[in-house]
Amino acid sequence: MPLTTTQTLIIMGAMTLGTVITRFLPFILFRTPKSEHSVITYLGQTLPYAAIGLLVVYCLKGVTFTATSGWVPEAISIAFTTLLHVWKGNTLLSIGLGTVLYMVLVQVVFV
Repeated sequence: MPLTTTQTLIIMGAMTLGTVITRFLPFILFRTPKSEHSVITYLGQTLPYAAIGLLVVYCLKGVTFTATSGWVPEAISIAFTTLLHVWKGNTLLSIGLGTVLYMVLVQVVFV
């Protein structure tokens, strides 16, 4: 069933309002300096690591140990990415080169 112009505009308005509220509400609620909100400071320090951990678990959920091609490329790529990040400290470089290495391993080496 196609939507009418009015229905489409209402949906677009509701989506815009929801986006604006979720983007600006934290700035409205927490106008005071950051140091006064210890919970926000704590979340700002811990959530990035939690997100990375969640991404690693999500990426490795399909790993199988029945064949070497099921886990060796992942292990090599994780070790490479970790060592590169410890050495250079550049997140984009580590993730980018780790992804390139993984793709080469999966598509060329472990076919």
